[in-house]
Amino acid sequence: MSFAITPATMADAPAIAAIYEHHVLHGTASFETEPPSAEEMGQRLAKVLSAGSPWLVARSPVGEVLGYAYASQFRDRAAYRFAAEDSIYIRHDRRGQGVGAALLAALISACEAAGFRQLFAVIGGAEPASIALHARAGFTMAGRMRGIGRKHGRWLDTVYMQLPLGPGDSAPPEVEPE
Repeated sequence: MSFAITPATMADAPAIAAIYEHHVLHGTASFETEPPSAEEMGQRLAKVLSAGSPWLVARSPVGEVLGYAYASQFRDRAAYRFAAEDSIYIRHDRRGQGVGAALLAALISACEAAGFRQLFAVIGGAEPASIALHARAGFTMAGRMRGIGRKHGRWLDTVYMQLPLGPGDSAPPEVEPE
Protein backbone atom coordinates (compact mmCIF):
# COMPACT_ATOMS: atom_id res chain seq x y z
CA MET A 1 0.00 0.00 0.00
CA SER A 2 1.25 3.43 -0.90
CA PHE A 3 0.88 6.40 1.42
CA ALA A 4 2.73 9.51 2.53
CA ILE A 5 3.24 10.93 6.02
CA THR A 6 2.53 14.66 6.17
CA PRO A 7 1.77 17.25 8.84
CA ALA A 8 -1.92 17.41 9.69
CA THR A 9 -3.92 20.50 8.75
CA MET A 10 -7.19 21.84 10.08
CA ALA A 11 -8.86 20.47 6.93
CA ASP A 12 -8.02 16.97 8.21
CA ALA A 13 -10.16 17.35 11.36
CA PRO A 14 -13.29 15.64 9.91
CA ALA A 15 -11.31 12.60 8.71
CA ILE A 16 -9.41 12.44 12.01
CA ALA A 17 -12.71 12.61 13.92
CA ALA A 18 -14.16 9.79 11.78
CA ILE A 19 -11.16 7.55 12.42
CA TYR A 20 -11.26 8.23 16.14
CA GLU A 21 -15.05 7.76 16.31
CA HIS A 22 -14.70 4.15 15.22
CA HIS A 23 -12.11 3.47 17.94
CA VAL A 24 -14.17 5.22 20.63
CA LEU A 25 -17.31 3.27 19.75
CA HIS A 26 -15.79 -0.14 19.05
CA GLY A 27 -12.39 -0.34 20.72
CA THR A 28 -10.71 -0.02 24.06
CA ALA A 29 -7.59 1.97 23.16
CA SER A 30 -9.43 5.18 24.02
CA PHE A 31 -11.26 5.48 27.30
CA GLU A 32 -13.59 8.10 25.83
CA THR A 33 -17.11 6.75 25.46
CA GLU A 34 -18.62 9.53 23.34
CA PRO A 35 -16.84 10.41 20.09
CA PRO A 36 -15.85 14.07 19.82
CA SER A 37 -17.16 16.09 16.89
CA ALA A 38 -14.99 17.21 13.99
CA GLU A 39 -15.06 20.69 15.55
CA GLU A 40 -13.74 19.32 18.85
CA MET A 41 -11.03 17.35 17.04
CA GLY A 42 -10.09 20.55 15.23
CA GLN A 43 -9.70 22.28 18.58
CA ARG A 44 -7.52 19.45 19.86
CA LEU A 45 -5.42 19.60 16.69
CA ALA A 46 -5.00 23.37 17.02
CA LYS A 47 -3.95 23.04 20.67
CA VAL A 48 -1.26 20.47 19.86
CA LEU A 49 0.09 22.45 16.91
CA SER A 50 0.04 25.77 18.79
CA ALA A 51 2.26 24.20 21.47
CA GLY A 52 4.81 23.32 18.78
CA SER A 53 4.13 19.61 19.04
CA PRO A 54 3.75 17.31 16.03
CA TRP A 55 0.49 15.98 14.56
CA LEU A 56 0.94 13.82 11.47
CA VAL A 57 -1.37 12.02 9.08
CA ALA A 58 -0.86 9.16 6.66
CA ARG A 59 -2.39 10.00 3.27
CA SER A 60 -3.26 7.69 0.40
CA PRO A 61 -2.20 8.75 -3.11
CA VAL A 62 -5.68 10.29 -3.58
CA GLY A 63 -5.47 12.24 -0.31
CA GLU A 64 -7.54 10.04 2.02
CA VAL A 65 -6.42 10.14 5.66
CA LEU A 66 -5.55 6.56 6.61
CA GLY A 67 -4.38 7.27 10.14
CA TYR A 68 -2.92 9.90 12.38
CA ALA A 69 -0.38 10.29 15.16
CA TYR A 70 0.43 13.13 17.47
CA ALA A 71 2.39 13.86 20.59
CA SER A 72 1.86 16.43 23.27
CA GLN A 73 3.55 17.29 26.51
CA PHE A 74 2.95 14.44 28.96
CA ARG A 75 1.53 16.73 31.67
CA ASP A 76 0.96 20.49 31.79
CA ARG A 77 3.51 21.43 34.46
CA ALA A 78 6.81 23.00 33.38
CA ALA A 79 8.99 20.18 34.70
CA TYR A 80 7.36 17.84 32.14
CA ARG A 81 8.55 20.06 29.25
CA PHE A 82 10.80 17.32 27.86
CA ALA A 83 8.35 14.41 28.14
CA ALA A 84 5.67 13.70 25.53
CA GLU A 85 2.81 11.23 25.19
CA ASP A 86 1.96 9.77 21.81
CA SER A 87 -1.40 8.86 20.31
CA ILE A 88 -1.80 6.80 17.13
CA TYR A 89 -5.05 5.77 15.47
CA ILE A 90 -5.39 3.98 12.15
CA ARG A 91 -8.53 3.80 10.03
CA HIS A 92 -10.15 0.47 10.95
CA ASP A 93 -9.97 -0.86 7.38
CA ARG A 94 -6.26 0.04 7.02
CA ARG A 95 -4.85 -1.64 10.12
CA GLY A 96 -2.04 -4.15 9.61
CA GLN A 97 -0.73 -2.44 6.48
CA GLY A 98 2.29 -0.63 7.94
CA VAL A 99 0.54 2.71 8.45
CA GLY A 100 1.00 2.68 12.24
CA ALA A 101 4.69 1.77 12.04
CA ALA A 102 5.37 4.53 9.51
CA LEU A 103 3.44 7.09 11.55
CA LEU A 104 5.24 6.12 14.76
CA ALA A 105 8.69 6.31 13.13
CA ALA A 106 7.91 9.77 11.75
CA LEU A 107 6.45 10.86 15.08
CA ILE A 108 9.56 9.79 16.98
CA SER A 109 11.71 11.91 14.65
CA ALA A 110 9.34 14.86 14.97
CA CYS A 111 9.38 14.59 18.77
CA GLU A 112 13.18 14.61 18.81
CA ALA A 113 13.15 17.69 16.55
CA ALA A 114 10.67 19.36 18.94
CA GLY A 115 13.14 18.88 21.80
CA PHE A 116 11.41 16.09 23.71
CA ARG A 117 13.72 13.72 25.59
CA GLN A 118 11.24 11.00 26.57
CA LEU A 119 8.25 9.65 24.68
CA PHE A 120 5.51 7.72 26.46
CA ALA A 121 2.79 5.49 25.11
CA VAL A 122 -0.21 5.26 27.40
CA ILE A 123 -1.96 2.22 25.92
CA GLY A 124 -5.58 2.02 26.98
CA GLY A 125 -7.06 -1.45 27.15
CA ALA A 126 -3.51 -2.82 27.08
CA GLU A 127 -4.11 -3.33 23.34
CA PRO A 128 -1.71 -6.10 22.21
CA ALA A 129 -1.26 -4.64 18.70
CA SER A 130 -0.29 -1.24 20.13
CA ILE A 131 2.08 -2.81 22.64
CA ALA A 132 3.75 -4.78 19.83
CA LEU A 133 3.95 -1.70 17.58
CA HIS A 134 5.67 0.33 20.29
CA ALA A 135 8.00 -2.53 21.28
CA ARG A 136 9.14 -2.87 17.64
CA ALA A 137 9.97 0.86 17.71
CA GLY A 138 12.18 0.40 20.79
CA PHE A 139 9.78 1.33 23.59
CA THR A 140 10.13 -0.62 26.84
CA MET A 141 7.54 -1.37 29.49
CA ALA A 142 7.32 1.30 32.17
CA GLY A 143 4.29 0.03 34.08
CA ARG A 144 0.77 -1.30 34.09
CA MET A 145 -2.29 0.04 35.87
CA ARG A 146 -4.80 -2.76 36.38
CA GLY A 147 -8.54 -2.24 36.09
CA ILE A 148 -8.20 1.53 35.75
CA GLY A 149 -11.00 1.94 33.21
CA ARG A 150 -14.32 0.34 32.42
CA LYS A 151 -15.70 0.17 28.91
CA HIS A 152 -17.84 -2.28 26.93
CA GLY A 153 -18.81 -4.05 30.15
CA ARG A 154 -15.31 -4.94 31.31
CA TRP A 155 -12.43 -3.61 33.37
CA LEU A 156 -9.46 -2.43 31.35
CA ASP A 157 -5.78 -2.08 32.11
CA THR A 158 -3.52 0.66 30.85
CA VAL A 159 0.09 -0.08 29.88
CA TYR A 160 2.80 2.56 29.97
CA MET A 161 5.76 2.25 27.61
CA GLN A 162 8.72 4.61 27.30
CA LEU A 163 11.33 5.53 24.71
CA PRO A 164 14.28 7.84 25.43
CA LEU A 165 14.84 10.39 22.65
CA GLY A 166 18.20 11.88 21.73
CA PRO A 167 20.34 11.97 24.88
CA GLY A 168 17.31 11.13 27.03
CA ASP A 169 18.12 11.81 30.66
CA SER A 170 21.88 11.31 30.27
CA ALA A 171 22.50 15.05 29.91
CA PRO A 172 20.70 18.20 31.02
CA PRO A 173 18.77 20.28 28.48
CA GLU A 174 20.27 23.47 27.12
CA VAL A 175 17.63 25.49 29.00
CA GLU A 176 15.96 24.43 32.23
CA PRO A 177 12.15 24.60 32.36
CA GLU A 178 10.70 27.58 34.19
